[in-house]
Amino acid sequence: QVQLVESGGASVQSGGSLRLSCAASGDTSCVHYSSWYRQAPGKEREFVSGITRDGGTSHADSVKGRFTISRDKAKKMVYLQMNSVKPEDTAMYYCKTSYRMSGASGCQGTLFETWGQGTQVTVSA
Repeated sequence: QVQLVESGGASVQSGGSLRLSCAASGDTSCVHYSSWYRQAPGKEREFVSGITRDGGTSHADSVKGRFTISRDKAKKMVYLQMNSVKPEDTAMYYCKTSYRMSGASGCQGTLFETWGQGTQVTVSA
């Protein structure tokens, strides 16, 4: 079972930068996809950025050119580099991972999903 813990959230001024970290524990050899989501007060949780098993990345239009997702497989870490932040980036940020169980035949079976507890980012004007 994979568990996630986010860190790095803080209060920052508009135009500043921040790096969020997501630390995974457990067997991450069969992680399929990792992503960042965010949820602002009174709004639904929304996709921010994702990275595939092969390293392909995608970003929401609202953060393209400003945010970058990356990972360090050896350290079991996923990062979200946030540059040129805006007040509308204020939200609780969550890390999410989907994975399969590792068995004798490799990665197989049900695709599980797990979420971290979130880390707060507040951007002031």
